[in-house]
Amino acid sequence: MTVDGPGRMRLARAMRLQKTREFARIRNEGRRSVRGCLVVNWMLLTPGSICRVGLITTKKLGKAIIRTRARRLLRETFRLHQHDFRQPVAMVLVARASIIGKKLADVERDFVTLLRQANLLKETK
Repeated sequence: MTVDGPGRMRLARAMRLQKTREFARIRNEGRRSVRGCLVVNWMLLTPGSICRVGLITTKKLGKAIIRTRARRLLRETFRLHQHDFRQPVAMVLVARASIIGKKLADVERDFVTLLRQANLLKETK
């Protein structure tokens, strides 16, 4: 079964941006914020859609093992907070050079701070 119910923490394949034109559309038509070790480009989707994410790690970061770890950190951060959005979003996360050597908690802190600044998180009680 590949259908995820509400509250599931899985990052399904349908939630991943894969096409160049999807990345370009979000970059051109969406909004952008920078904080610490990442850059976030996002675009609000219609209610009822699923949140989607794309990841970018350039060769400027270093060798493949470093880029892969950066992707894992970004993917896990999004997965943990995928149900915290006020409205569905399509998001492109770009790793900056400062992500090298960071722990998940550090990346997560930058991510959540960006979401709060952009007013993308649900209200907390």
